[in-house]
Formats: sequence, structure tokens, C-alpha cells
Amino acid sequence: MMKWIDTPPVWLLLALVVTWYLAALQPAIGFGIWAELIGGVLFFAGIAIVLVAAFEFRRAQTTIVPHEDARVLITGGLYRYSRNPIYLGDALILAGLILRWDAVLAVPVLPLFVFLIQRRFILPEEARLAAAFPSAFESFRASTRRWI
Repeated sequence: MMKWIDTPPVWLLLALVVTWYLAALQPAIGFGIWAELIGGVLFFAGIAIVLVAAFEFRRAQTTIVPHEDARVLITGGLYRYSRNPIYLGDALILAGLILRWDAVLAVPVLPLFVFLIQRRFILPEEARLAAAFPSAFESFRASTRRWI
């Protein structure tokens, strides 16, 4: 049960709830129409990145669950540009909604979310991938950045 609760989508949902709450607490500052447009672009780009990256997992027939061992190291598609496109997409979703919701008080939630995701999921995943695919992961790590 804990492995399903301690997952990145749950952490993202928690960050979004905190962001929404902080947005509701403060008076509207009014980032303006540009912030709303940029926020919308970031939000939908994040959704698209998450969906495309998740499709890569399905196509490779390996698990997308962070606490499970991968059967395949995915290095194609979006993974040519980022070792963690799903987490990047999550961060874009959060950044987009911070802008759309005019949530100035929630700006610190974004770096906190990135820090927690990196410590809680990315570093352990990379350790498992390095153990399972030593030379392939080292090559992947050398040629592809963690975020972008």
C-alpha cells in the first residue's frame, strides 16, 4: 500500500493542493495575461511530456512504477533529451498552475517539489538502473542530462 501512496503523482497532487490553497489565501496580484498564457503553455506542455514519456514505458514493456526494477533502460524518444521527462513534465505542470492561479506565495513549492522528487525518486532510480544496466546507464548518464 505504501508504495502506491509514495509515488510522484501523489507528491504532485500534494504540491498542487498546497499551491491552490496558497493561491486562495492571498489577494490576486495579477501576473497578467502573459503569465496566464505562459502558465497554460507550461501546464499543457507538462501534460504532453508526461503522456509521451509514459507511452515510452508502455512501448518498452517495462514498469513506470518508481519503486520497481526496470526490465529495459529507455534511452530513445524524450529520453534522448532528459533522463527524467516525466518528472520534468510534473514540474512544468506545477509551474504552469502557479502562474495560472496567480500563486505568488506558492513559488517556493516548485523548488521544494523538485528537491523532494530528486531525493525521493530520481537518485534511488538511478542507483537501481546503474546496478541493472552498468555500462548502458553510465553511457546514458554521460550523454543525457538529468532534467533538461
